[in-house]
Amino acid sequence: MAATLENPLRTGMRLERTAPPCAIVIFGASGDLTKRKLVPALYRLAQQRLIPAEFAIIGVARQEMSDEEFRSRMHDAFAEFNGDEPIDEKTWQSFAQGLFYVQGDFSEASSYFRLKSRLEEIEKTRETQGNRIFYLATSPDYFGLITEQLGDAKLASSGDHGWTRIIIEKPFGHDLESARALNAQLASVFDESQVYRIDHYLGKETVQNLLVFRFANSIFEPLWNRQYIDHIQITNAEAIGVEGRGAYYEQAGVLRDMIQNHVFQVTSLIAMEPPASLSANSVRDEKIKAMQSVMHIPEDRVDDFAVRGQYGPGRVLGDTVVGYREEPGVNSQSSTETFVALKLYLENWRWANVPFYIRSGKRLQKRITEIAIQFKEVPHRMFTEADAPLQPNVLVIRIQPNEGITLTFGAKLPGQAMRIRQVNMDFRYGSSFGVKPPEAYERLLLDCLLGDSTLYARRDMVERGWEIVTPILNSWKKPAPDFPNYEAGSWGPAAAFDLIERDGRKWRKI
Repeated sequence: MAATLENPLRTGMRLERTAPPCAIVIFGASGDLTKRKLVPALYRLAQQRLIPAEFAIIGVARQEMSDEEFRSRMHDAFAEFNGDEPIDEKTWQSFAQGLFYVQGDFSEASSYFRLKSRLEEIEKTRETQGNRIFYLATSPDYFGLITEQLGDAKLASSGDHGWTRIIIEKPFGHDLESARALNAQLASVFDESQVYRIDHYLGKETVQNLLVFRFANSIFEPLWNRQYIDHIQITNAEAIGVEGRGAYYEQAGVLRDMIQNHVFQVTSLIAMEPPASLSANSVRDEKIKAMQSVMHIPEDRVDDFAVRGQYGPGRVLGDTVVGYREEPGVNSQSSTETFVALKLYLENWRWANVPFYIRSGKRLQKRITEIAIQFKEVPHRMFTEADAPLQPNVLVIRIQPNEGITLTFGAKLPGQAMRIRQVNMDFRYGSSFGVKPPEAYERLLLDCLLGDSTLYARRDMVERGWEIVTPILNSWKKPAPDFPNYEAGSWGPAAAFDLIERDGRKWRKI
């Protein structure tokens, strides 16, 4: 028999642990998140045999539906939203036997007692050993209500057998006050160790690799400080607009929707100190320490550190698009920001006087998320006769798309003259490992099943994110007189370029 061929670059990669038996209850089972992300992610885990046969998924929503109808809808949704990924019908049929549905109104106590009865029945037949996860894939308005109802129905604990966990989707609050109130509601029913606040950005392979890149390589960590790094740029750009979510976006804006959670989580991984271990609390302790050192931005000086923008009509990727104010569900005089640029300083020993420049926006020139570590210039310029000025080294970590890492450095061109050019040393996940990275929800759901909360946001981290942006939000309550102030398909308003250029720096060309 011929030997099985193995990608040599994958040799030594750890085998994933299989999750224990469990029942997952998904509130909001008729919504987009369930059919686009959650059920497909759980199907893939089943396909990889990372969840056992003793497994059940119970969907809960207002709509009347039988178990068979729910299974059929999930199958059709997978085919619709994952067209390039064929369904293994044999695996699906086995997986679908664990799909169930309970009709219920989230505000009615009777719905939870009906759920409890059905859950206990399913736990016996599917032998899930009393392990439960409640996933709140609903509007944020229901988070507190569902939590309290679960407590009243005695569903927050499995008693002497098994464990119970709850996953909360973002947005986690609308401001600092509402985030604290929601945390208090959760704490009144669940222990903090049971609460998993999900941020799908932390499930991305490249984000997770930040820990490995920093702490598994001796070459980079000694340079990871104010002595060698001039500044850091974090870009989170989207080419799309609000995609029919105008009514939601009017209440959110990019500062709440992206920066307060996703971007700050990435920032903390760049800025944190080495943890004592890779345990969830050790990692999250260091992340919160980093974010606690972020300099307070006074309300009367917000313009020195923050820029807001809103897109007008323009062309994106060759298509003509309308401005934000013309989008469905958006106020024609809206002052909601679709672009934000920030300058943050971390007041600690490692990062003193190193600015973190952050920009995030919609309807920009392209879709890209990256971290650029700009190193300082060489202390003495010897190559004064070179035909191109020396450029500082840049380390770029691409989170999406084309996930990978690039190091830019100077090299001599062949020939008699001393001619220097910037060249790239490139690493790409796809070509290096020969596998497609798993979807973020696959990793995060598996981690919750395994009881690993490392990639989930802790209570103090959520509240700290709101503390940082609160002065900015307060300052921006006043209408923006110049909106729209950037053309769709550009890289944001002129003020965003001024923010960095007045420090003698420039945004990277992407």
